Amino acid sequence: MAASDVKLLGAWPSPFVMRARIALNLKSVEYEFLEEKFGSKSDLLLKSNPVYKKIPVLLHHNRPICESLIIVQYVEETWTSGPSILPSDPYDCAIERFWAAYVDDKFFPSLVGIAKAEGEEKKAEAIEQTKEMVVLLENAFKECSKGGEFFGGERIGFLDIALGSLVGWVRAVESMNGFQLSDKETTPGLARWAERFCTHEAVKEVMPGTEKLIEFGKMLLSKLPPTN
Repeated sequence: MAASDVKLLGAWPSPFVMRARIALNLKSVEYEFLEEKFGSKSDLLLKSNPVYKKIPVLLHHNRPICESLIIVQYVEETWTSGPSILPSDPYDCAIERFWAAYVDDKFFPSLVGIAKAEGEEKKAEAIEQTKEMVVLLENAFKECSKGGEFFGGERIGFLDIALGSLVGWVRAVESMNGFQLSDKETTPGLARWAERFCTHEAVKEVMPGTEKLIEFGKMLLSKLPPTN
């Protein structure tokens, strides 16, 4: 399929855009990446996603698909010849979807909370809360991986994409705040998994470097309104 048939609206720092890119890479789908400028929304984006007006948006034969995990599932169901992203077993599939929802509803907001926290006490509370979540994710890795290298076993799967897209930002937030959420002593499974995930062929070309994300993160924080 020609790249002109598949387009992705996104921006390089977005972990949610990265999910779509990894899924497309896993399936060896050629696509055109349309970079959205920070602070503005293109006419194509507003037309393609009039409800949320957010990236990512996948355009397949000019038909828009929105929301990152919905896009991942669409890629899985549309390009069936590549490696499977979702498990074939309904229970395993449900478990991965459960934890992917946890990543979006709980873990990611908690990570953002660390970056935004003002004062040592509030920051320490945010870090401790997030560390507790990482322990839960370590247990989820043991359950889902079944001894394999990824949440999906011996291949990158749905939950790998959901959580793995945040690894770059986790490292950036850790570096900016002088702590570690995961290490080989407290969460050995996740620590080794993160290294394998970031060096995977489908991931390494779209995973931004930590220093680049730190620079972008500082810019975002500088634009936040002052708190009373």
